[in-house]
Amino acid sequence: MKIRFNENKDVVETIQKGLKARGGYCPCRREMTEDNKCMCKEFREQIKDPDFEGYCHCMLYYKEK
Repeated sequence: MKIRFNENKDVVETIQKGLKARGGYCPCRREMTEDNKCMCKEFREQIKDPDFEGYCHCMLYYKEK
């Protein structure tokens, strides 16, 4: 298993700017809760799933099998 950034540098830059502006909370979500703090709860749970391969909700990270 490997977690990496999206290969699209523009996406990474945009999301990282949004994270900085929102104090580490996902810029793709309205609520500023601990579940939406990057790496969000949704993606942490997907990481635990051995069958999951794909991007997090905001497409910043990619989990490879």
